[in-house]
Amino acid sequence: MTVLGEYVLPRDVPVWTSTLVTVLAMFGIEEKSARQALSRTAAEGWLESERVGRRVRWSLTKPGHRLLSEGAHRIYEFGRGPESWDGRWLMLFVSVPESQRDLRHRLRTRLAWAGFGSPQPGVWVSPNTRRQVEAAKIVAELGVETPVTSFLAEHGEIGAEADLVTRAWDLRELEERYEDFIDEFTAITPTSGQKSLHAQTLLVHEWRRFPFLDPGLPARLLPPNWSGAKAADLFHRKHDDWRADSQRHWETVMA
Repeated sequence: MTVLGEYVLPRDVPVWTSTLVTVLAMFGIEEKSARQALSRTAAEGWLESERVGRRVRWSLTKPGHRLLSEGAHRIYEFGRGPESWDGRWLMLFVSVPESQRDLRHRLRTRLAWAGFGSPQPGVWVSPNTRRQVEAAKIVAELGVETPVTSFLAEHGEIGAEADLVTRAWDLRELEERYEDFIDEFTAITPTSGQKSLHAQTLLVHEWRRFPFLDPGLPARLLPPNWSGAKAADLFHRKHDDWRADSQRHWETVMA
């Protein structure tokens, strides 16, 4: 999906199987596995194929285009800069019975991806009050039938706001992931178009996880010297530096 989002989506033109197989081979993916991956992606409804003589080319479907466009916006805009915060919290109270374990898992996964944290069972919080719309969409799409309630509130005088953050999110593990990202990409300096495409694809592939792992907390709720800010600066700088050469090499492979 990283290759599709980085190179196919911006052009919105069909791409030959041979092009995708060639690029995926740069990452150690054998031709058989690459073709199987294309078939799976098509079966999921994100790609459609067209035979031209003895060759096959692939295009994004409307759902695939929408999925990648939404993902691209989230990936490339994430970490651009801290937003102001008015101190209000969005609180969501939702509980799913133990007997509905699959629904509980899907609800937890979707809310976590949306940036919510859970300081205790049945309670989800976010400092981004605009996520109330997304929370309502998640609850509706999953068909949660138990009562769900949301509140907008400020932290009171009892307890520490920092303790709430610690219980809701594992920022230590997230910071370790950011440090690994910084260590992996800081020293990379591609010396050719092919190496730029390789580095750019790996950069985006590794970065694309963070918008779903990082709740995007306001600066005042983060630990001092937060590595996420350094990692975001590195990603956007490297992505800008490598864009031209990596895109030119993609055009060469397509030719």
